[in-house]
This record gives sequence, structure tokens and C-alpha cells, in this order.
Amino acid sequence: MLQKILRTDDAKTTILIRLIVGVVFLSEGIQKFLFPDDRGAGRFEKIGLPAPEFLGTFVGSFEVICGALVLLGLFTRLASIPLLIIMLVALFTTKIEILSNDGIWEMLHASRTDWSMLLGSLFLLIKGSGRYGIDHSLQNK
Repeated sequence: MLQKILRTDDAKTTILIRLIVGVVFLSEGIQKFLFPDDRGAGRFEKIGLPAPEFLGTFVGSFEVICGALVLLGLFTRLASIPLLIIMLVALFTTKIEILSNDGIWEMLHASRTDWSMLLGSLFLLIKGSGRYGIDHSLQNK
């Protein structure tokens, strides 16, 4: 089972996707703790999510932990799953209203980072960490 989780290819370029996804999630997670009124619990309360204090800490923790794992290339496939869920929830809780109020072009503009992080996380779930990840080193032992 562990070998299936660690499995990755020998691609050298996957590190670029890992850097993008990992840095964005790590920094966003840290910001949920540094600026809770704007990025964490306050933001979740503003968009009407239940238990915003809990969710701010919960989501921020997953973003920090999974973002760091992605950057390291450690358990990359597992780490990408919560990140996919976070992005799907973000799209549905914040962008559907933009779509209904302002139309598709405004929604697409407002969600460009969300789509990038969603697709980057999906890529990592499918491909793994690539050549320069810890997963690659562990799989070859």
C-alpha cells in the first residue's frame, strides 16, 4: 500500500507544479493564522460557513501541513487530496454567487487562482512528486 502512495514517475518538471501548489497553500494557510479576520475565521463567517473559528483553524492547518508536504514531495498523492477538497469547497462557496450575480466572465476571472490550485493538486494526485521529491527517493529504496 505504501508503495502505491509513494509511486511517482521520473519527471524532472513536476517540481514546478509542486513549487506552485506548495507555496500557495503553505502561504495561504499561514495567513489564516496571521490574519484571521481577513483570511481565516472572519472570511469564513462572512461567506456564511458554519463554525468559522473551527474551520479557520482546520483549513489553515491542512493548508500548512499539506502545502509543506507537497513542497517536500513527501506523501504528495495523499497531501493533494485535502487540497483538492479545499479548492472545490472554495469554488462552490465563493464563486457560484459571482457566477449568478455577475456572469461567467467575472466568475472565471475571480476564480483563476482557484482553478490553478485545483488542477495543480489534481495533477499531483495523478502523477506524484516526480524525480526531485522525497517520495521518489523512498520508492527507489
